[in-house]
Amino acid sequence: MQPGKPLLALVGPTTVGKTATAIWLAQEFNGEVVSADSRYLYRGMDIGTDKPSPAQRQAVPHHLIDILDPRDEYSLALYQRDAYRAITDIQARGKLPILAGGTPLYIRAVLEGWRIPPAPPNPALRAALEERARREGPEALHRELARVDPIAAARIPPSNVRRVIRALEIFTQTGQPMTALEGRQPPPWRILIIGLTLPRDELYRRIDERVDRQIAQGLVDEVRALLEQNVPPTAPALSALGYQQIVAYLQGHFTLEEAIARIKFDTHRYARHQLTWLRRLPHVQWVRVDQPGWEAQVRALVATFLAGLPTEQKTAPIGPDVDRSGDHRRGVVQ
Repeated sequence: MQPGKPLLALVGPTTVGKTATAIWLAQEFNGEVVSADSRYLYRGMDIGTDKPSPAQRQAVPHHLIDILDPRDEYSLALYQRDAYRAITDIQARGKLPILAGGTPLYIRAVLEGWRIPPAPPNPALRAALEERARREGPEALHRELARVDPIAAARIPPSNVRRVIRALEIFTQTGQPMTALEGRQPPPWRILIIGLTLPRDELYRRIDERVDRQIAQGLVDEVRALLEQNVPPTAPALSALGYQQIVAYLQGHFTLEEAIARIKFDTHRYARHQLTWLRRLPHVQWVRVDQPGWEAQVRALVATFLAGLPTEQKTAPIGPDVDRSGDHRRGVVQ
């Protein structure tokens, strides 16, 4: 990583248009796209992820797409490593890396330089701890965590078994508390972060339209094919929005109409979660993509940044109609 080299990051909630925007910016500014979407990593998961099409990926090089089998384990530390490698390689070839996606942990780990404990996933240990949680209750694991890492125990509730297990996994493999290994070391790049937003009703309308389109394009058959290829229903890849609900439908837990309604509702909730996380990022240049001339505004921001001139920081135009956490319950199956 070389100091001062530029990195453009495009962030925002799902369906706001990050993929298409990243592609035309890459074409105009000699760039390549580095995906920050955890769902794009897996091969065979195209419809439910709204992955860039083959034509789009042929027009502009994309990185960190289709690099995993849906049965593979992957971690935040591995993503950060792979993203840093891709960004550095793009910069070394004199091109502009464009980090684009909606997975907040991925984005923040890269842009803020999170120090991630060097403890890869240990499936056997996790399985043993999960079994213990079922047998003895989550509080037993939490008491053990409080003994070895009281700071982590204070901020992770017993009900969040997955995070408790991860903290215990880190201590078991490193001999050090998770909280002692964490921190931040921002990467030495010049970074411009552009956030794309929409009013809540428009965002939800786009989400609902996309879900209907994905069903029409064959999402059910895509999920069925993954299961027939012996991808376990419990695989992390199939916990993605859209996939977990269709798996439940195929297992007979509810009707297709109920699955569709659940996908829409859960995606609305995820969009709110994304905005909550992304609002914590400093120095974001927010642009509403429903306003006339927004493309020119984005283009000018990037051109000014690449010229080495300061860009005027803008307050996020995310009004209470977008970022409040109240449920949106049209057609929701409880």
